[in-house]
Amino acid sequence: MSDTAVEDLLRDTAPQVLAVLARRYGDFAAAEDATQEALIAAARHWPADGVPASPRGWLIQTGARKLLDQLRNEQARRRREELAAVRELPGEAAQHDDTLTLLFLCCHPALSPASAIALTLRAVGGLSTAEIARAFLVPEATLAQRISRAKQRIRDTGTVFAAPAGDEFETRLRQVRRVLYLIFNEGYAASTGAAVHRADLAAEAIRLARMLPADPESIGLYALMLLTDARRPARTDAAGGLVPLDEQDRTRWDRARIAEGTALLDSVAGTAAPGEYQIQAAIAALHDRAPGPAGTDWPQIHALYGMLDAANPVVALNKAIAAAMIHGPEHGLALIAELELPGHRLAATRAHLHERAGHKEQALAAYRLAAEQATSIAERDHLILRASRLRHG
Repeated sequence: MSDTAVEDLLRDTAPQVLAVLARRYGDFAAAEDATQEALIAAARHWPADGVPASPRGWLIQTGARKLLDQLRNEQARRRREELAAVRELPGEAAQHDDTLTLLFLCCHPALSPASAIALTLRAVGGLSTAEIARAFLVPEATLAQRISRAKQRIRDTGTVFAAPAGDEFETRLRQVRRVLYLIFNEGYAASTGAAVHRADLAAEAIRLARMLPADPESIGLYALMLLTDARRPARTDAAGGLVPLDEQDRTRWDRARIAEGTALLDSVAGTAAPGEYQIQAAIAALHDRAPGPAGTDWPQIHALYGMLDAANPVVALNKAIAAAMIHGPEHGLALIAELELPGHRLAATRAHLHERAGHKEQALAAYRLAAEQATSIAERDHLILRASRLRHG
């Protein structure tokens, strides 16, 4: 197996190994250290010796040995005996996936939202500290300290590795949904690095969302992921460049995923007041059902954005885009004139609207600004290409 294939396998398996070790031994930080050591050992031996028949089992056994060695050096004999008494039976690792329980642990109420998201992206999403730091626009050292403090905070609470119960369950479930949504967006939009999308992260978020309780908002989140991910095959061209929604070849969209997402959304319609994920899924469904940009039901999309948090600048921007599709680009430009939003998307939207309105110089300036602010190489190259096409007619 090639080094790249081994790296992909390790990245996919690491969260499951960490979850098993954390549940088995009750020490999240020690389990993460042991998992990293097991991954390093696998990366060193597998390319030459071959991948074992059960990669996950090999990593769990290796990590367990590393962790027990660490415990023997750092903890008293009584603690070691307690941990040994709760070891799982052989073979359980192949039958049990504790990733969702690990996700609930990372979303502990003692953590700030930012810490919970960072810890989850590190432990469950498999992102490096550097990648998460770029996504949060903070120094890597700051993000590393945030993750370290989050793990220490969980340890200080004495929380056991188990799913929450009672009123705490719903509180944690809301945070879990938020974190899964961010992980999906990281995989789909790829705010870190050169790739337009990271299908591994998006697929993991979808897998975990499928495991959530079947309440309307969790189903709405799952439907939203499916309806959005259905467009992924058409999001890049043959050269790997970004293709915006209004230019995508819709015959390449995954119609099976669209059908599944739409059916899920219909199944919870009218059961309760729709939450933010159900509303966003409804917007995604309108895009997916439209035969093309001109056939999109923009008035309904505009109305749905009106049901979301008006104070959220991303919602305000999307609502303004919908309004511009209904009333013209000048109307959209007026709506976003005073809007403030970090990142490149606000400048990119201004560029598109100025271009549609025939304001060539304003559009070129906005494209340049957006390209400078873009954190994705694919986004940056796309914006530069749009500016070049506009400049040369």
